[in-house]
This record gives sequence, C-alpha cells and structure tokens, in this order.
Amino acid sequence: MNKNNKENTAEEVKSNFIHLEIDRDLAENKNGGAVLTRFPPEPNGYLHIGHAKSICLNFSLAQKYGGGCNLRFDDTNPVKEDVEYVDSIQEDVKWLGFDWEGDVKYASDYFGQLYEWAVKLIKNGKAYVDDQSAEEIAKQKGTPTESGTESPFRNRSAEENLDLFERMKKGEFAAGEKVLRAKIDMASPNMHMRDPLMYRIIHQSHHRTGDKWCIYPMYDFAHGQEDFIEGVTHSICTLEFEVHRPLYDWFLDQIMAVDTKVQKNVRPRQIEFARLNLNYTVMSKRKLLELVQKGIVSGWDDPRMPTVSALRRRGYTPESIRAFADRVGVARRDGVIDVALLESCVRDDLNKRVARVNAVVDPIKLIITNYPEEQQEMVEVINNPEDEAMGSRQMPFAREVYIERNDFMEEPPKKFFRLGPGREVRLKGAYAVTCTDYKKNEAGEIEEIYCTYDPETKSGATTVTRKIKGILHWVEANNALDAEVRMYDRLYNHEAPAAQKDKDHLDYINPESLKVVVAKVEPSLKDAKALDKFQFQRVGYFCVDKDTTDNKLIFNRTVALKDSWTKKK
Repeated sequence: MNKNNKENTAEEVKSNFIHLEIDRDLAENKNGGAVLTRFPPEPNGYLHIGHAKSICLNFSLAQKYGGGCNLRFDDTNPVKEDVEYVDSIQEDVKWLGFDWEGDVKYASDYFGQLYEWAVKLIKNGKAYVDDQSAEEIAKQKGTPTESGTESPFRNRSAEENLDLFERMKKGEFAAGEKVLRAKIDMASPNMHMRDPLMYRIIHQSHHRTGDKWCIYPMYDFAHGQEDFIEGVTHSICTLEFEVHRPLYDWFLDQIMAVDTKVQKNVRPRQIEFARLNLNYTVMSKRKLLELVQKGIVSGWDDPRMPTVSALRRRGYTPESIRAFADRVGVARRDGVIDVALLESCVRDDLNKRVARVNAVVDPIKLIITNYPEEQQEMVEVINNPEDEAMGSRQMPFAREVYIERNDFMEEPPKKFFRLGPGREVRLKGAYAVTCTDYKKNEAGEIEEIYCTYDPETKSGATTVTRKIKGILHWVEANNALDAEVRMYDRLYNHEAPAAQKDKDHLDYINPESLKVVVAKVEPSLKDAKALDKFQFQRVGYFCVDKDTTDNKLIFNRTVALKDSWTKKK
C-alpha cells in the first residue's frame, strides 16, 4: 500500500486496461476474489525510473482492489547479486511511499520446492539433462522460420536424468558442463518453447544460501512457480515477457499435473504492459554499470543517473515520481516518454512545498553609493507565495549586495528589463536602485556596479506610484555564505543515445552535464541539511547534497525553472 496516501479511494486510481482484466477476473470469482501482485527485482543493480513506474503500478493495483503486493528478490544468479542492492531496493520502495505485504521474500526461499518440482518433471518425462555447450544448444534452437533440432540427449531415460540432475546438485560437474532443459517442442513457432533451460550450474557462494546450492533455476522456470507458491493472482510484467507467457503457463500446467498437493492453489495470471522508455538517457543496467565503472559518473547515485537513489539525491520527491508514473499511464505498446514530463512533475511538486531563497550563482558586487556605510537593516521576504502557511523570514540588507552577472548589461536592448546604465530595478523585498556607473578590470570584465537607492521604495510601501518592471534577487555581501553549486543537466545530448547503430552511447555524453560554481547564498541556509530542498529565486530548484558538511554547503540543481531544452530544440 501507499503508506502516505492510505486515504485514497479506489476511484481515485486512474483506470487502465489492466484494471479491466482484473475486473473481469473478479466478476468470474477467480481466485476467490483475491488480488495479490508482486514486484520482483533482481538484486544486481540499483532501481531506475522504469522500475519506479512498475512499483507504482503494482502497489496501486493492490491499493485499488484492497489486496497486497509482495516484494520478492529474484536472487537466482549469485554471480551478479549483492546485499548492497538488496538494501538499496528496499530503501527505494519505502522512500517511494509503499509497504509490501508481509516479510520481504526471495526466490532462494523456494529453491528446495523448485528442485522437488524439477525432479517430478523429470520423472514425468517433461525435463532432461543436456550435456551440450551453450553454443551448441543455441545453434540447435533454429530460427523463427526454421524448426530447431532435437538434442542427442533429449531421449535419455528418466532414471539417467534423475541421476545426472542429482549429481549436478552435488557439485560433480563444472559450470556449463550440463544443464536441465524442459522437454516441450523443438518445432514450436515460439522460440521460448523450444526446450528452454530450467537449471544451470554456478559454483558461486550465494548471499543468502551460501554454498548449499550449485545449481540455480532460470528465471522462466522460477518466477511463475514463485508466484504460484506465494498466491500471487496477477503477475504484471513488461511487454518483452509477452512471448514468455506460453512458457509461464506451460510450467504451471505441468506442476499442477504432477503435484496433487497444489492443485487447489491460486493460479497466477501474467499480464504485460509497456515498459518506460525516456529520452536523453539509458535504462540498461549494463550501460548504467558501464557509466559507473568507467568513471563517467561518480556512482549509482550520481544525480545525472536515472536511478531512484540518484533522483532522490538530486532533489526529486516521491510525490513527483508517483505523479509522473500516473501521468505516463499504462499502455500496451512501447513508446518513448519525454524526460521533460518528469522534470515538469518535480517542478509542480516543489513549487507547492519548498521555500524561495536568494542565491546568486554567478555573483557580481553591486554597491549602493547613497546607502549609509555602517548601516544594516532587516527586510521581510515571503517564503512561498503558493502557501501562506509557510510564513516569512528576515534577510539582512546593506550597502553592498551581490546580484547575478547576467542581470546587468552595458548596452541593454529594449526588452531587457534588468539593470543597465541609467536603468532602475527593484531588489526583491528591498528597494529600487538605479545604476549610475560600473567598473571594469584590466581584462575588460565588469567587476563592480554602482547604484543609488530610493529610500521611499522599500518593499510594501504604498507611496511608490511608478511602475518598476525589473525585479532582481540578491544577497547582502557581508553576511552571504559561500556554497558549492552543482549545476546538473541531462547526461546525454542525444534523444536516443543507445539506439544509434553507428555509435556507442558513450559518444553522446553531454560535456555540459555538470558545471560546478561557487555561489553566494543568504545566511538563513547556514543550517540546511542533506536533502533539504529550496527554490533559488529566478534560477531553479536545488537540494542540499549528502556531501555537505558543517563547513561546506553543497547544493545540487534538481531542475531549472523552465525547460530550456525544449526551447533549444
């Protein structure tokens, strides 16, 4: 269930074609009217935004129908798995706002039962041990238009297969020396039904079972039976598993035929939906791992990555990701979603919930020549105009302040409403100032701007009758804090970096995906903690990074205030 939105009713969950399928099952009283889904990640990497969509879908189905959703780790390949991933996945699911049904479950919980069923299939002539190499088996599979060739070991006796399978379990053979295959149909038009592998030998210690097992079930054999054992009613998969569904059902048919004890169990049903594909990124775990291993990013939680942990570090909220999953919806056909939609969701969410603060990311000093040198006053600024309950705060104001360098032009065009010689602007929350002069260094760069202020124009005053179009953010110079600001942008500069035949996805890394600047920020941010979120006025939304210390503030840019990429395109 969504632990943050338990008050949501079933009617508030948008309807989709999966709901129609479940409604039909309930109308026919299948499985006694129960609905139990599952989220079954492999613990071989960090979850990404595509997994987040699947999480939201499976848990929202449980919410809509008053059922539950299991969290089950498909830990059937100890070579690639790690407890680090198990822990991070649980953290991500909880952070997204969901609670799983009962205890966390693992495929390894069922290794004993899966082995027993494999033995029963062997005895029933539905499985055999094959001595061929992976290459030989692949060649004999045939093609989609040509039948496969039967293995020379396909017609071994049940007794011989049982003996060999037992010896595989005992560790008498090397990895790859033998496999267990289902005996189905080498002429099937569905390639997945051509005697698929059920077990392979892996001599590798498992993160939960240690060295108890050296044979491990393949996903196609394991996951349907795991659903069956747990009483899952609806197994929601992405579209690439649609061609696996006949095999999913075949294994269930065989298990129910050979094991009379489970014939009354709830029978799961597989339903497929389109996976999430985003532009300007990659979703392949292999490619994401490559980014980490080659040092292109700093780790799985580098804020440029599409992983849930990276999005969290960058400043995304669980509410924004759930809203994104809802707006994307559930489709039957694969498509590509514009990452701008994800960015829009986090803008909408942060706009309602975070304080506006002043931070100058490219500072230049502005000196108010007619303001008393020793004077300092406090001005009141509103924290969030979208939420009056967030109140206001006091900011120091004095003779010297910092503004953004690009808020000043020597020769401003007509529609430039910011500062220029002889022009008047308002310093937000403070006074109106007029530029009287500026100073350049030897390189010809402007290093100081000189202004005068009108003391009758303090923000909130009712005596000001003239209209001042330009409003600038600022920070008072003496009390400003230095902060490292990491200006993150999209990691790739191509919409489909992994889909180009002539180039590798690494050829499209955006060299501008990270710029680090030292900003001047208002003193109220002194006590900001990791993951605190703010809007830097007129700049964007930012989040305090985990690397922040008592002596060094670090902010990550979550997203700019506007979608500059669409404008560029």
